[in-house]
Amino acid sequence: MSFLKRLFGLGSAEAPAAPAAEAVEYKGYRIRATPFKEGAQFQTCALINRTVDGVEKEHRLIRADRFASIDDARDVSLRKAKQMIDEQGDRLFG
Repeated sequence: MSFLKRLFGLGSAEAPAAPAAEAVEYKGYRIRATPFKEGAQFQTCALINRTVDGVEKEHRLIRADRFASIDDARDVSLRKAKQMIDEQGDRLFG
């Protein structure tokens, strides 16, 4: 039935997001793991924030990695966000 709802626009095609984890401070950045449910699994996603020149900047990191456990998805989301910060720094914000 949910297929028919999505087909005719009666339901949302996107699954609701999992509750966000607490923000983690890392090298002056704030990282919040925000994996979302995709089918029966959770997809890697995180928000990276930092104040640059008095302006709050945000980058949304989404990766194709999927996990059965929300905890595993959060752990990988944090690890990937830290890796992006180490590699790109403020260039994340364009």
